[in-house]
Parts: sequence; C-alpha cells; structure tokens
Amino acid sequence: MNCACVCSSQLGTSTTPHLPKFMFFRHNISNNSNPLLFLGFKYGGNNLRLQTAVKTQPQKLFHRQSVIRCEGPPQNADFPRYYSKKEKKPFPIPIVELRRNARQRMKDRRGKPKALVPPPKNGLLVKRLIPVAYSVYNARITLINNLKKLLKVVPVLACRWCNEIHVGPVGHPFKSCRGPNASLRRGHHEWTKAVVEDILVPIDAYHLFDRLGRRIPHEDRFSVPRVPAVVELCIQAGVDLPEFPTKRRRKPIIRISKSEFVDADESELPDPDPYVPMESILTEENDNRLVVPSNADEIVLLAEETLEAWEKMRVGANRLMKMYPVRVCGYCPEVHVGGSGHKAQNCGAHKHQQRNGQHGWQSAVLDDFIPPRYVWHVPDLSKPELQRELRSFYGQAPAVVEICVQGGAAAPERYQPTMRLNVGIPSTVKEAEMVV
Repeated sequence: MNCACVCSSQLGTSTTPHLPKFMFFRHNISNNSNPLLFLGFKYGGNNLRLQTAVKTQPQKLFHRQSVIRCEGPPQNADFPRYYSKKEKKPFPIPIVELRRNARQRMKDRRGKPKALVPPPKNGLLVKRLIPVAYSVYNARITLINNLKKLLKVVPVLACRWCNEIHVGPVGHPFKSCRGPNASLRRGHHEWTKAVVEDILVPIDAYHLFDRLGRRIPHEDRFSVPRVPAVVELCIQAGVDLPEFPTKRRRKPIIRISKSEFVDADESELPDPDPYVPMESILTEENDNRLVVPSNADEIVLLAEETLEAWEKMRVGANRLMKMYPVRVCGYCPEVHVGGSGHKAQNCGAHKHQQRNGQHGWQSAVLDDFIPPRYVWHVPDLSKPELQRELRSFYGQAPAVVEICVQGGAAAPERYQPTMRLNVGIPSTVKEAEMVV
C-alpha cells in the first residue's frame, strides 16, 4: 500500500474516558492506487493509532455531465442597487489596489529618466478625441430635442413628492415614495406630467477657464459659472463655444514641481486663425417650434434616433472620461470636471458638519456623470396598468430606453436582462403564488 504518510506510535496510557473522534486524510492518488483509500487517525485520550479504511471503487466513479451554455444576454439580472443618503459611494478601484499600483509605478520609474508628459496633462488637447467631443455634444442636443417631441406622444408621469417617474398613461401602484409625508400617504405616489428635466437628471459643474489652473476657492463659488457637466467635459476636450471661453495652449507647459508650472513662450508661433468651429454645432429647439410626429412610422423613426443619440452620448462620454479626469463627491451628486475637485464647501449630505461642508472627491464612473433614471418596464402596452402582487416579475430600464421602446424602437441587447423581456409573467395572482 503506497500512502502519503504512515504513523504508528503510542503516546501513553490514560484511564480517563474520552469520546472517540476521527480525522481523515486523503492520500495521494496514483495510477495503481485506489482513489477511495483513506487514512484515519483515531484518538481517545492520549492513545493514537492508525486506521485504514478501504472502499470498493464502483465501475463508473465519475459521470460526464453535459453543460448547456446559453449564448447572448442572460435571462434576467439584478436591478441597480439603491444607495441610501447615509452611505458613501464605493470607490471604482479599491484604495488598496490604487496604492499597490502607485508603488509599482514608482518602482518601475526608479533609475530611469523622466519621460515626457503626454496630453492632456501637458496642457494640450488629445487631437483624436476632438471629433468625439463634438459628437457627444451634438448627441446631447439631439437627445434633448427628440425627448421634447416624444413627450408629446408617449405619456410620462412624475411623482409630485419624490424623484420617481413612470412611463405610461397610468402610474404604477407600488408604495415606494420617499418624499415628504410619505408615511401619511402610505408610500403612494401622486402622479403629474413629467418634463425633460425629470428624465435627464441635471448634473452641473463649474466651468474652468484654465483646466490646469488653481482650484476654485470657497469664496469664488458664486462668481464661477456653472454649466452641464457633459458640456464642460466636451469644452475641455476641444469643443469651442463662444459663450464659454477657455484657454487653449499650443505648446506644452513647463513643469516646475508637482503643483507648479509655467506656460511656454508662444510668441514665436504665428497668430492663431480666427475662430472657426471644426464641426457644426446643434442648438436646442424652442418648445413652440417643435414638429410633433403625426403617424406611427414617424414615431418609430424618432424613437430609434433618440435611442441612438443616448447610446452615442454615453459611449463617447465614457471615452472622454478615460483621458480627461472627472471627480464626484462620495456623499452627494456634485461633479467636477478636472484633475482636482473644487474647494467650495457646499456639500449638504449626511454628516456634512463633520467635514465642514467639504466634498469627498473620488474618481467618477459613467453612471455618476450621466445617471440613468430607472423606471418600471411595462411588458404589455395594451394593458399598461401594473399589478402590485406581480412586482417581482416586472423589469426595469433607464427612462430614455423605456420611452423609446414604448415609442416602437427595439430594446438594446444590453438592457434586456434588467427589463426581463424573456421572463413569463403570470396572468393572475393565484398563478403567481404557484411559481417556485
């Protein structure tokens, strides 16, 4: 018998009775050994002796099981987690991993000459991302204009007391209102007509004339203009807007220290050309001049164009955020486009008194920058009224996606798991109780 370990000894004798206990160790399986051979050490009191347990091997020990792999999106997925106002947002990358990466970068740079700082850290623009910035800016304008038109034909409701909305002629019956006096109304919503600001969450940021300049102090918080965060990111990435001037450098900066630099001498360069936008810039349409679609085909085309603009804005903004840093407060929705957050002490989140109103800046993700407001998906437009007892069978989707789907556009593949399009919904409450 070829075993991994053999032990046979007697440590002593004892008259005190003890309950027998067993400890089993699997031995190393070789080609000529029995795979179900165990060595056990039985000890009672101070007696230790070796036990061998041999089991017969069946003819078929392992059965090959066929695994069916489903291609495409999963059938359903969990909804985005709701974070309480008392919770701090999690870091996109854990602090331990950030410190580890920083130590590794310092170790790799040790003994090597300093490399040139690439744009945009040297003050110049990333030329390949300038068309992307114009595309994101125009996609945002197209999205706003199309949503104004879709709201004329697709009913969207908003709660009077909280920030929840619902796409459909009838509001959902779920008791999920967290607004003032919600306990008196037993969590019921009071539905009113929604506007574009209810669908696209307005996230503003300070406009920086020089994105490499000093941080905005608390005393200048009212003198610095605020613009939509997506617009500010596009401006810093290369979009030129006359109403929001910004500093454009044509030579890299000269770094003195980590926080100090001077601009290079540009007097030898020729005078810059007069302002000519690289691409055409769209403008928002007036509500009185909106052309509402008249038939079903026009509504479907408008919904598809709106969904395409939504995806183009999010994908393009995600590309820009990888090069141009964006910060978000870990306690409130405040966003700052730049390397370091501003110093305005206007955070009113939970326990802001302990931080003296200062923001807890951290790297932002796409959902912090362009937050998707999730709504309940209506599976059958002929029966838009949802049932409270079947809540666990309904799905959710961003409000823009749900409006476009009810307008006739096809649901994107990436949103189908949360919308639960492939989940059967019981027709009655009694049938739902029988679901395991």
